[in-house]
Amino acid sequence: MDYYQVLGVAKAASEEEIKKAYRKLAHKFHPDKPSGDEKKFKEINEAYQILSNKEKRAQYDQFGRVSSAQGGPGGFEGFPGGFQWNAGNVDQGDLNDIFEGIFDGFGFGARRRTYKHGSDIEIIQELSLEEAFKGVSRKIKFKTLTACKDCNGKGHDASKGFDSCSTCSGQGEVREERKSFFGNFAQVKECPACHGRGEIPKDACKACKGEGRVPGEKTVDLDLSSGINDGQLIKVQNGGEAGERGGESGDLYVIVRIKPHPQFKRVKTDLLIEKEIQITDLLAEKDLEIEGIDGESIKTRIPSGADIRQNIKIPNKGMPVFGAPSRRGDLFISLNLKLPKRISKKARKLLDELGEEL
Repeated sequence: MDYYQVLGVAKAASEEEIKKAYRKLAHKFHPDKPSGDEKKFKEINEAYQILSNKEKRAQYDQFGRVSSAQGGPGGFEGFPGGFQWNAGNVDQGDLNDIFEGIFDGFGFGARRRTYKHGSDIEIIQELSLEEAFKGVSRKIKFKTLTACKDCNGKGHDASKGFDSCSTCSGQGEVREERKSFFGNFAQVKECPACHGRGEIPKDACKACKGEGRVPGEKTVDLDLSSGINDGQLIKVQNGGEAGERGGESGDLYVIVRIKPHPQFKRVKTDLLIEKEIQITDLLAEKDLEIEGIDGESIKTRIPSGADIRQNIKIPNKGMPVFGAPSRRGDLFISLNLKLPKRISKKARKLLDELGEEL
């Protein structure tokens, strides 16, 4: 078998030409594709194993074959029909390209990422109970990486053009090889020079050093609806850190904290308030007046035979329901009976007479 003929390249072909030919043929004849040919695919893989390795290629060019003493490639079964894949010297990048080619035929192939997404940011925002009742709009300012104004976040002047990256030869990725006790391992990574683009801008932005973002302050408009709850999480899409070189910004997550109120205690949409009364107020079933969370004056009467252990319920005077502000919870008044520290003789006599009457 003539390995150069199998790949359709000349004997003087460069490593890059051999790699391109291999990828093209592997995509075409892979057994899982409609045009696949298992036998042809095995021949293509075998040819690439030899010609992609400098030592094996030199031996093949000199003797027309490669000695198995250098270590035969391992294999594994994982394809339909028990097809045996001889991995050999094929690196992970080549395998990725083959599978990308297969899946591209089905319409969901992966693409190499060239723009890095900005990080998400989390901020705690405190509100008073009154603000949570009414709803509030705020401008939130925080320090983060923001899009560079000099280059509009791109990191370069696109009108000046680009040069092919010399580090990766315009491929956007580089191959790293490592030697270990178990043999040589190869890995394909994003090119650090061009960040996976395969090209270098001729005019990189000096203000951001080509990153497209600089340290700064960001302002986000935040609308917090009435009835918002303590601990509620609000997501502001793209409100976070700016991405690299025009990449999408991260998101902003705002955690709402409702500060304790000096008078009201909140339980979901209900409110509880404590009202101090005298024993005479309870016995005389007097009227009570309190100020609601919205500033409204609320009047009610102590019910006949009231039990101070039970709260007085005022319907629809609590907090608005988040997302449905026309609906409200209830207000509950807890009666706190205040007893006098000292009782005069006259008051004691009256209480005695009242006790006889009751």
